[in-house]
Amino acid sequence: MNRSFSVFVFIVAYIQFIYLQRFIFQKIMIRFFRLFLILGIVFLSFNTAYGQATVTGANIVTTAVPFLSITPDSRAGGMGDVGVGTTPDLSSQHWNPAKYAFMTSDMGVSLSYSPWLRALVDDMNLAYLVGYKKIDDVQTISSSLRYFSLGDIVFTSEYGTFEGQQSPNEFAIDLGYSRLLSETFSGSVAIRYIRSDLTGGQLINGVESRPGNSYAADVAFYYYNEFRANRKDNIFSAGINFQNIGAKISYTEGVAKDFIPMMMKLGAAYTTQLDDYNTFSFSLEANKLLVPTPPVDTTIYEQGAVIYHGINSDKSVIGGLFSSFSDAPGGFKEELQEINLAAGVEYWYNGQFALRAGYFWEHENKGNRKFLTAGAGFRMNVFALDFAYLLPTQRNHPLENTLRFTLSFDVEAFGRQH
Repeated sequence: MNRSFSVFVFIVAYIQFIYLQRFIFQKIMIRFFRLFLILGIVFLSFNTAYGQATVTGANIVTTAVPFLSITPDSRAGGMGDVGVGTTPDLSSQHWNPAKYAFMTSDMGVSLSYSPWLRALVDDMNLAYLVGYKKIDDVQTISSSLRYFSLGDIVFTSEYGTFEGQQSPNEFAIDLGYSRLLSETFSGSVAIRYIRSDLTGGQLINGVESRPGNSYAADVAFYYYNEFRANRKDNIFSAGINFQNIGAKISYTEGVAKDFIPMMMKLGAAYTTQLDDYNTFSFSLEANKLLVPTPPVDTTIYEQGAVIYHGINSDKSVIGGLFSSFSDAPGGFKEELQEINLAAGVEYWYNGQFALRAGYFWEHENKGNRKFLTAGAGFRMNVFALDFAYLLPTQRNHPLENTLRFTLSFDVEAFGRQH
């Protein structure tokens, strides 16, 4: 599967590169895409050559509030979780708020819903409400609410006695501002408040718990260029997003704090019009957590007792961010394993009906998430409905049969009808 995916990604990237060389003359973006292509090919070749062997074996990078990293919308969910460099849509707040600067409609709202981990439980779900409004021709504001319900959890003592039942939940509220910096380039900043209540104030191992709170920011940039080639309309787009750069979070009064999922996303997409009715888009994305990698051994032994240490909990946010590029115990080889890759394809017929497919890849030693995705969408003048389905490449996987639904509403188009 890894080898086939490597070939597929190489072909898609090579096609994008050829079109880029022929039709896009902005030297900065050409150099950017060349670098992105070379790094992707080097990484895939490196991984294929070495397979699953590592210095440290499985060494998964974990963070608190992982719900921030779950794909909330159906379009990206149907394309292998690709979204930072794709063409703008209503759910861009999660992937790259800078894309809102290129939205053609003045205002829009979208609601997404996904039952989560249905292979394990039946009462977990993720809801995502997002909207944007153009201030003028160059400025746009956007906002979103992400709510993650973990269902009902029964708490018991170490002796198995009932101590209470809670409904843990987590949510994040953010506000974004994007601005056109040129005809083809935009930038954005988004600020985010995060709250995670996992225990409802229960005593955990004799320690009083509390909801965790944190603040974070996204800094993103986006390139979007429409051009004509061979009497056809084409689009090249690319984006980068430094996501969830913010304070650590704690669930107790102690000094132990955990990193939130700070991440760098980098991606590009090429869209071409076959004729007046048929359009294809090819996308490629890479992302990496910007948090410290766990050391080789996170425990020490003192007089027969095992004392568990936090994962680099002594590092500051800025220190952890910069060290995340070079702190893997296995060196550069392991750092490459921490890069997740995704590729997606989208087909539109007459701008009304869409089919999507994609593939997401994560190294075996870093979580081993590998899955195929498929999706479809239907768009009318005012409303759009999208659907996505996730199919893991392994049997009995927790993400098996994950569904996503998204309903979008074009407020400006609705106003024109009245």
